[in-house]
Parts: sequence; structure tokens; C-alpha cells
Amino acid sequence: MLNIEEMRQDEIHELLHKTGYGHLGFIDAGKPQVMAIHYYLHDTDIYLLTTAKMKHHQLDANPEICLQVEEIHSPLQWRSVVVSGRAECLSVEPDIVGVASRNENRAIKYIKQRNPAFSPASNRTWIDSWGHGEAIAIYRIEREHMSGRATDGVSTQNMHSLTN
Repeated sequence: MLNIEEMRQDEIHELLHKTGYGHLGFIDAGKPQVMAIHYYLHDTDIYLLTTAKMKHHQLDANPEICLQVEEIHSPLQWRSVVVSGRAECLSVEPDIVGVASRNENRAIKYIKQRNPAFSPASNRTWIDSWGHGEAIAIYRIEREHMSGRATDGVSTQNMHSLTN
């Protein structure tokens, strides 16, 4: 039988900092939805960057969210963190460069560093056939609850030795 243990807060923070991507759960027209998303963790704040389309409108309509982040090495060696709270829209900008605040610029820069493919994919999304760009939306998660679980004996140090 697989033993699952609660993670310490420092282990939860380390996994969130290390990973940079997860699954965002939210409600769309009364039905649960889950989408993959990249995020930026700064101190205790989690920032999300998305285009001002589907997720943006759904998060504004119902800001209650859940972010799930995981690290899986095998069916017997894994860690998983769940953060629940509210998504607070910081800004909706028509241009990704020059108009964002320092924290927003940091979120954009960090997400692009963690996911270099984000930039070309977003460029295709933001520019339509007439050359009009889409707006981006930056959110901060106001955490209400955070928990983590790991398989028995899988500590932060043990997971590091598996990846090296």
C-alpha cells in the first residue's frame, strides 16, 4: 500500500517555486473547468498571465479558483500541491511591453523565462489578420488555503536526487 504524507510549508513553497506551471481549476457557466497554465511565484504571491479571452471572462465572473501543481517521477514517487483562493485581476493591457507595473513586468519576464515557447505562441494569438492585438490579463491569486501531499518518504531532498 502507498503511504501519502502531508508536505511541510517550506516543501510546498519549494515545489511551487521550482515548477512554474500547473492546472487552473475554475467555474465556467456553473460547470468546473481545468486548464494548463504557467504562473510566477514571488515571495508568497502567485501571478497568472493569460490573454483576455475565455479564462479572463470566466475568472472575472467567478474568481474562485484552484491551482494544482505536481511533480511525478513514478507512480510511487510524486508530490502534489493545491492552492485555493480568489483570482484578483491586476490589469488588462492591450500591449505586453511598457505599460505593466513592476510586479506585472516581473511576472511576464519570469513566465517567458520558464516557458520560452510562450512568446511565439502568444504572438500568434495576440495578432489577428488585421494586425490588431489582443489584450493580456494578469492575475494574482489571493490564497485562502494551501496544502501538499507526497508519497511516503519523498522529501524535497529525495526528489532533488531523482532529478540530478
